[in-house]
Amino acid sequence: MKKVRKAIVAVAGSGTRFLPATKSMPKEMLPIVDKPIIQLVVEELVAGGIEDIILVTKWDKKPLEDHFDRSWALSHDLKKAGKKKILREIQKISEMANFIYVRQKGPYGNGTPVLSAASLVEDEPFMYVWGDDLVKSKVPFAKQMIDDYNKTGRLMIGVQEVPLNQVDRYGIVSLKNKKTMQLDGIVEKPAINKAPSRFADFGRMILNQEIIDILKKTKLGKGKELWIVDAIRDYIKAGGKFYAKQVEDGQWLTTGDPLHLLKANLEYAKDRKDLRVPLREYLKKYKI
Repeated sequence: MKKVRKAIVAVAGSGTRFLPATKSMPKEMLPIVDKPIIQLVVEELVAGGIEDIILVTKWDKKPLEDHFDRSWALSHDLKKAGKKKILREIQKISEMANFIYVRQKGPYGNGTPVLSAASLVEDEPFMYVWGDDLVKSKVPFAKQMIDDYNKTGRLMIGVQEVPLNQVDRYGIVSLKNKKTMQLDGIVEKPAINKAPSRFADFGRMILNQEIIDILKKTKLGKGKELWIVDAIRDYIKAGGKFYAKQVEDGQWLTTGDPLHLLKANLEYAKDRKDLRVPLREYLKKYKI
Protein backbone atom coordinates (compact mmCIF):
# COMPACT_ATOMS: atom_id res chain seq x y z
CA MET A 1 0.00 0.00 0.00
CA LYS A 2 1.38 3.37 -1.02
CA LYS A 3 1.92 5.91 1.73
CA VAL A 4 0.44 9.40 1.80
CA ARG A 5 3.25 11.75 0.74
CA LYS A 6 1.37 14.50 -1.09
CA ALA A 7 -1.25 17.05 -0.18
CA ILE A 8 -3.47 19.23 -2.36
CA VAL A 9 -4.30 22.51 -0.65
CA ALA A 10 -7.19 24.62 -1.95
CA VAL A 11 -6.20 28.31 -1.78
CA ALA A 12 -8.07 29.81 -4.75
CA GLY A 13 -10.84 31.51 -2.77
CA SER A 14 -11.32 35.28 -2.92
CA GLY A 15 -11.89 35.96 0.79
CA THR A 16 -14.76 38.36 0.19
CA ARG A 17 -15.86 38.19 3.83
CA PHE A 18 -12.59 39.89 4.77
CA LEU A 19 -12.72 42.79 2.34
CA PRO A 20 -11.10 45.29 2.20
CA ALA A 21 -8.24 43.44 3.98
CA THR A 22 -8.14 40.82 1.21
CA LYS A 23 -8.27 43.29 -1.68
CA SER A 24 -4.56 42.75 -2.32
CA MET A 25 -3.73 39.99 0.18
CA PRO A 26 -4.82 36.32 0.02
CA LYS A 27 -7.12 35.44 2.93
CA GLU A 28 -4.80 32.51 3.73
CA MET A 29 -2.07 35.06 4.51
CA LEU A 30 -4.08 36.72 7.28
CA PRO A 31 -2.18 36.31 10.57
CA ILE A 32 -2.77 33.99 13.47
CA VAL A 33 -0.70 35.95 16.02
CA ASP A 34 2.55 36.16 13.99
CA LYS A 35 2.16 33.41 11.40
CA PRO A 36 -0.13 33.41 8.36
CA ILE A 37 -2.95 30.86 8.36
CA ILE A 38 -1.44 28.94 5.46
CA GLN A 39 1.89 28.45 7.24
CA LEU A 40 0.14 26.78 10.17
CA VAL A 41 -1.68 24.50 7.70
CA VAL A 42 1.60 23.58 6.00
CA GLU A 43 3.35 22.96 9.34
CA GLU A 44 0.59 20.50 10.27
CA LEU A 45 0.94 18.65 6.97
CA VAL A 46 4.72 18.43 7.21
CA ALA A 47 4.44 17.13 10.79
CA GLY A 48 2.23 14.37 9.38
CA GLY A 49 4.88 13.27 6.88
CA ILE A 50 3.76 15.17 3.80
CA GLU A 51 6.67 15.91 1.43
CA ASP A 52 5.01 17.52 -1.61
CA ILE A 53 2.50 20.33 -1.07
CA ILE A 54 0.44 21.25 -4.13
CA LEU A 55 -1.18 24.65 -3.70
CA VAL A 56 -4.05 25.23 -6.11
CA THR A 57 -4.09 28.99 -6.66
CA LYS A 58 -5.37 31.74 -8.91
CA TRP A 59 -4.00 34.97 -10.37
CA ASP A 60 -3.90 37.05 -7.15
CA LYS A 61 -2.08 34.58 -4.88
CA LYS A 62 1.49 35.69 -5.55
CA PRO A 63 2.06 36.92 -1.92
CA LEU A 64 1.28 33.37 -0.78
CA GLU A 65 3.77 31.89 -3.23
CA ASP A 66 6.39 34.46 -2.19
CA HIS A 67 5.92 33.49 1.47
CA PHE A 68 7.23 29.98 0.79
CA ASP A 69 10.09 31.20 -1.38
CA ARG A 70 13.57 32.23 -0.29
CA SER A 71 13.82 35.88 0.75
CA TRP A 72 17.42 36.71 -0.03
CA ALA A 73 17.27 40.42 0.82
CA LEU A 74 15.51 39.83 4.15
CA SER A 75 17.92 37.03 5.05
CA HIS A 76 20.86 39.29 4.26
CA ASP A 77 19.48 42.09 6.45
CA LEU A 78 18.74 39.75 9.37
CA LYS A 79 22.21 38.17 9.13
CA LYS A 80 23.84 41.59 9.04
CA ALA A 81 21.83 42.65 12.11
CA GLY A 82 22.89 39.49 14.00
CA LYS A 83 19.27 38.29 14.37
CA LYS A 84 20.15 34.61 14.07
CA LYS A 85 17.02 33.15 15.68
CA ILE A 86 14.50 34.89 13.44
CA LEU A 87 16.81 34.35 10.44
CA ARG A 88 16.60 30.60 10.96
CA GLU A 89 12.83 30.80 11.37
CA ILE A 90 12.53 32.61 8.06
CA GLN A 91 14.86 30.18 6.27
CA LYS A 92 12.92 27.14 7.53
CA ILE A 93 9.73 28.29 5.81
CA SER A 94 11.01 27.51 2.31
CA GLU A 95 12.69 24.30 3.46
CA MET A 96 9.64 22.62 5.00
CA ALA A 97 8.50 20.79 1.85
CA ASN A 98 8.51 20.76 -1.93
CA PHE A 99 6.04 23.47 -2.98
CA ILE A 100 4.18 23.09 -6.25
CA TYR A 101 1.77 25.71 -7.61
CA VAL A 102 -1.11 24.91 -9.93
CA ARG A 103 -3.64 27.39 -11.29
CA GLN A 104 -7.25 26.38 -10.71
CA LYS A 105 -9.34 25.79 -13.80
CA GLY A 106 -12.82 24.45 -14.28
CA PRO A 107 -16.20 25.07 -12.65
CA TYR A 108 -16.57 26.84 -9.34
CA GLY A 109 -16.63 24.52 -6.32
CA ASN A 110 -14.42 22.72 -3.82
CA GLY A 111 -14.04 19.68 -6.06
CA THR A 112 -12.28 21.66 -8.77
CA PRO A 113 -8.87 21.99 -7.00
CA VAL A 114 -8.61 18.19 -6.92
CA LEU A 115 -9.18 17.93 -10.67
CA SER A 116 -6.74 20.79 -11.30
CA ALA A 117 -3.96 18.87 -9.52
CA ALA A 118 -5.09 15.33 -10.41
CA SER A 119 -2.12 14.55 -12.68
CA LEU A 120 0.28 15.22 -9.80
CA VAL A 121 -1.30 12.61 -7.48
CA GLU A 122 -2.16 9.97 -10.04
CA ASP A 123 -2.64 6.47 -8.62
CA GLU A 124 -1.62 7.35 -5.07
CA PRO A 125 -3.41 8.41 -1.89
CA PHE A 126 -3.25 12.08 -0.95
CA MET A 127 -4.52 14.57 1.58
CA TYR A 128 -6.96 17.24 0.48
CA VAL A 129 -7.06 20.34 2.65
CA TRP A 130 -8.80 23.72 2.80
CA GLY A 131 -6.20 26.46 3.10
CA ASP A 132 -8.18 28.39 5.72
CA ASP A 133 -9.09 25.52 8.07
CA LEU A 134 -6.88 25.02 11.12
CA VAL A 135 -6.73 22.07 13.48
CA LYS A 136 -5.06 22.80 16.80
CA SER A 137 -4.23 19.52 18.50
CA LYS A 138 -1.61 17.88 20.69
CA VAL A 139 -0.67 15.49 17.88
CA PRO A 140 -0.99 17.19 14.47
CA PHE A 141 -4.26 16.09 12.90
CA ALA A 142 -2.59 15.31 9.58
CA LYS A 143 -0.40 12.83 11.44
CA GLN A 144 -3.45 11.34 13.17
CA MET A 145 -5.13 10.81 9.80
CA ILE A 146 -2.06 9.52 7.96
CA ASP A 147 -1.15 7.10 10.78
CA ASP A 148 -4.72 5.78 10.64
CA TYR A 149 -4.54 5.39 6.85
CA ASN A 150 -1.19 3.60 7.00
CA LYS A 151 -2.69 1.07 9.41
CA THR A 152 -6.09 0.56 7.79
CA GLY A 153 -6.03 1.91 4.24
CA ARG A 154 -9.23 3.82 4.98
CA LEU A 155 -10.26 6.88 3.01
CA MET A 156 -11.57 9.47 5.46
CA ILE A 157 -12.78 12.97 6.20
CA GLY A 158 -12.17 15.01 9.33
CA VAL A 159 -15.20 15.67 11.53
CA GLN A 160 -15.97 17.53 14.74
CA GLU A 161 -19.12 17.38 16.83
CA VAL A 162 -21.03 20.66 16.81
CA PRO A 163 -24.02 21.88 18.89
CA LEU A 164 -27.38 20.76 17.54
CA ASN A 165 -28.43 24.33 16.81
CA GLN A 166 -25.45 24.71 14.42
CA VAL A 167 -25.85 21.60 12.26
CA ASP A 168 -27.63 23.57 9.55
CA ARG A 169 -24.40 25.52 8.91
CA TYR A 170 -22.23 22.57 7.88
CA GLY A 171 -22.00 19.34 5.95
CA ILE A 172 -23.14 16.67 8.42
CA VAL A 173 -22.10 13.04 8.10
CA SER A 174 -24.50 10.13 8.31
CA LEU A 175 -22.91 7.13 10.02
CA LYS A 176 -23.51 3.56 8.89
CA ASN A 177 -21.50 2.24 11.83
CA LYS A 178 -21.00 4.50 14.86
CA LYS A 179 -18.30 2.26 16.33
CA THR A 180 -16.06 2.30 13.26
CA MET A 181 -17.29 5.75 12.09
CA GLN A 182 -18.02 4.34 8.63
CA LEU A 183 -20.07 6.76 6.56
CA ASP A 184 -23.44 6.15 5.02
CA GLY A 185 -23.42 9.58 3.39
CA ILE A 186 -23.04 13.34 3.88
CA VAL A 187 -25.92 15.81 4.08
CA GLU A 188 -25.08 19.42 3.20
CA LYS A 189 -26.56 21.92 5.71
CA PRO A 190 -29.51 19.78 6.87
CA ALA A 191 -32.50 21.16 8.74
CA ILE A 192 -31.88 20.94 12.49
CA ASN A 193 -34.67 18.38 12.96
CA LYS A 194 -33.38 16.24 10.07
CA ALA A 195 -29.65 16.12 10.81
CA PRO A 196 -28.35 12.52 10.70
CA SER A 197 -25.73 13.30 13.39
CA ARG A 198 -23.92 16.23 14.99
CA PHE A 199 -20.60 15.50 13.25
CA ALA A 200 -19.67 18.33 10.89
CA ASP A 201 -17.11 17.61 8.17
CA PHE A 202 -14.27 20.03 7.48
CA GLY A 203 -11.25 20.53 5.23
CA ARG A 204 -9.16 17.47 6.01
CA MET A 205 -9.50 14.38 3.82
CA ILE A 206 -7.54 11.41 2.57
CA LEU A 207 -8.62 10.53 -0.97
CA ASN A 208 -7.33 8.43 -3.85
CA GLN A 209 -7.58 7.87 -7.60
CA GLU A 210 -11.03 6.27 -7.28
CA ILE A 211 -12.43 9.51 -5.88
CA ILE A 212 -10.76 11.49 -8.69
CA ASP A 213 -12.26 9.20 -11.34
CA ILE A 214 -15.73 9.64 -9.85
CA LEU A 215 -15.23 13.40 -9.49
CA LYS A 216 -14.46 13.66 -13.22
CA LYS A 217 -17.98 12.34 -13.91
CA THR A 218 -19.74 14.20 -11.11
CA LYS A 219 -22.37 16.68 -12.23
CA LEU A 220 -22.55 20.18 -10.82
CA GLY A 221 -24.58 20.21 -7.63
CA LYS A 222 -25.93 22.80 -5.23
CA GLY A 223 -25.40 26.35 -6.51
CA LYS A 224 -24.16 24.87 -9.80
CA GLU A 225 -20.84 24.06 -8.12
CA LEU A 226 -18.64 20.96 -8.23
CA TRP A 227 -18.72 19.48 -4.71
CA ILE A 228 -16.18 16.97 -3.39
CA VAL A 229 -18.84 15.56 -1.02
CA ASP A 230 -20.99 14.64 -4.04
CA ALA A 231 -18.14 12.50 -5.34
CA ILE A 232 -17.70 10.92 -1.91
CA ARG A 233 -21.44 10.14 -1.76
CA ASP A 234 -21.28 8.51 -5.21
CA TYR A 235 -18.25 6.50 -4.09
CA ILE A 236 -20.19 5.19 -1.09
CA LYS A 237 -23.27 4.42 -3.21
CA ALA A 238 -21.05 2.38 -5.53
CA GLY A 239 -19.97 0.22 -2.59
CA GLY A 240 -16.85 2.07 -1.46
CA LYS A 241 -16.04 2.41 2.22
CA PHE A 242 -15.40 5.87 3.59
CA TYR A 243 -14.86 6.92 7.20
CA ALA A 244 -15.09 9.91 9.50
CA LYS A 245 -12.09 10.78 11.65
CA GLN A 246 -12.53 12.81 14.84
CA VAL A 247 -9.83 15.15 16.12
CA GLU A 248 -8.11 13.68 19.17
CA ASP A 249 -6.93 16.05 21.92
CA GLY A 250 -7.69 19.17 19.94
CA GLN A 251 -10.18 21.10 17.89
CA TRP A 252 -10.97 22.30 14.38
CA LEU A 253 -10.82 26.08 14.02
CA THR A 254 -12.30 27.59 10.89
CA THR A 255 -11.03 31.05 9.93
CA GLY A 256 -13.56 31.71 7.20
CA ASP A 257 -15.06 34.88 8.68
CA PRO A 258 -13.85 37.71 10.96
CA LEU A 259 -15.37 36.31 14.17
CA HIS A 260 -13.85 32.86 13.74
CA LEU A 261 -10.50 34.39 12.76
CA LEU A 262 -10.51 36.35 16.03
CA LYS A 263 -11.40 33.20 17.98
CA ALA A 264 -8.55 31.29 16.32
CA ASN A 265 -6.12 34.06 17.21
CA LEU A 266 -7.17 33.87 20.86
CA GLU A 267 -6.84 30.07 20.91
CA TYR A 268 -3.27 30.23 19.63
CA ALA A 269 -2.31 33.30 21.67
CA LYS A 270 -3.39 31.79 24.99
CA ASP A 271 -0.86 28.98 24.54
CA ARG A 272 2.05 31.36 23.94
CA LYS A 273 4.21 31.78 27.04
CA ASP A 274 5.03 35.34 26.05
CA LEU A 275 1.39 36.29 25.51
CA ARG A 276 -0.92 34.29 27.76
CA VAL A 277 -0.51 36.36 30.95
CA PRO A 278 -0.70 39.87 29.41
CA LEU A 279 -3.56 38.72 27.19
CA ARG A 280 -5.49 37.38 30.16
CA GLU A 281 -4.96 40.61 32.07
CA TYR A 282 -6.08 42.67 29.09
CA LEU A 283 -9.25 40.66 28.60
CA LYS A 284 -10.24 41.02 32.24
CA LYS A 285 -11.34 44.59 31.64
CA TYR A 286 -13.97 43.26 29.26
CA LYS A 287 -15.13 40.76 31.92
CA ILE A 288 -14.76 37.89 29.47
